[in-house]
Amino acid sequence: MANIPIWPGSSSFFPGDTPFGFYDYDAQFQSEADKVALWCSRRLGYPIVDVELQDINFYAAFEEAVTTYANELYAFRIRDNYLTLEGAPTSSTLNNALITPNLSNIIRLSEQYGTEAGVGGNVTWYSGSIALTSSVQDYDLNAWAVANGISGSDLEIKQIFWQGPPAITRFFDPYAGSGMGMVNLINTFGWGGYSPAINFLLMPINYDLAVIQSIEFNDTVRKSNYSFQLVNNILRIFPIPTIYSDGGYIWFRYIKKSERLANSISQQPGNITNVSNVPYDNPTYTQINSVGRVWIYDYALAICKEMLGYIRGKYDVIPVPNESVKLNSGDLITAATTEKKELIDRLRGYFDETSRKALLERKSQESEFTQKELTVIPSVIYIA
Repeated sequence: MANIPIWPGSSSFFPGDTPFGFYDYDAQFQSEADKVALWCSRRLGYPIVDVELQDINFYAAFEEAVTTYANELYAFRIRDNYLTLEGAPTSSTLNNALITPNLSNIIRLSEQYGTEAGVGGNVTWYSGSIALTSSVQDYDLNAWAVANGISGSDLEIKQIFWQGPPAITRFFDPYAGSGMGMVNLINTFGWGGYSPAINFLLMPINYDLAVIQSIEFNDTVRKSNYSFQLVNNILRIFPIPTIYSDGGYIWFRYIKKSERLANSISQQPGNITNVSNVPYDNPTYTQINSVGRVWIYDYALAICKEMLGYIRGKYDVIPVPNESVKLNSGDLITAATTEKKELIDRLRGYFDETSRKALLERKSQESEFTQKELTVIPSVIYIA
């Protein structure tokens, strides 16, 4: 095999020398590519020992380090803002976007609770009714659904209205007056179904509480015991309907299970639907500050150590006259693996410390400490 040239001690970068060319036309990247190559080679022992790498290896490590830094940065930004980003258009890059949190997706996620509570949500509640028949206590709502063009398994009953007329509608409060004259007067105004003991005086609050308790106790004692039991959409009502119930109806509200599932899935072409299509592009190297660049240099060096370790591992022992030389491939690979992991952990820790949650917690602590400090400052008594 022909001799392959190794690092000669200097290089000259040109666009196209990196595998992907993400940053080849960035002036700062072009300027630093050769500097990074020289720095990495010297950290690897050159010129004391030969470094079995070429300039394109150093450039590839430099490009990978920049991309890794950007991936960690943008992954952190996505995690910190995903509830705000989901559903937004993917048409424009977010690299330099200032993202303000909003409640849009939190409200969307909470709509399911509104559906279950019957106070909103994204699933329609429908109304239905079934005719009562004397002496029939059980009613199959699945059969009712099929008869109305709904699959029985798609029916979910949410609310049933089964309550007989309260006994109070057949009587009048004796303290409101006596004789049919009062009764006729009440009926004239359409108040015949209500207790007419009404006053318009402002009463103390304990009186209102007593009235509330009286109303609740009245419902317990005076109203008939109308109730129901629903098991697998088989409705059993109590008491058993009598002949007087013929022609009446029992009403209920329901949803279709298929609509709950269908409304939970929304096709959004052109919008952010998962972390893979959040529109972050490769960064502009020129805009990366010195903190980020130092991390990139260190990570590029770790990658170079790893490459050099694998290269030297191919010839673990080199024979020389009356002796053999063992190369340090294992040490290089071990050191590179450790350094890469530590650098990633350090970067993620730094990003976590600057997350929205961490910053708000720090701000809260600063405010608390400031308040404590102000309490020990002597107060000045102002005399006019």
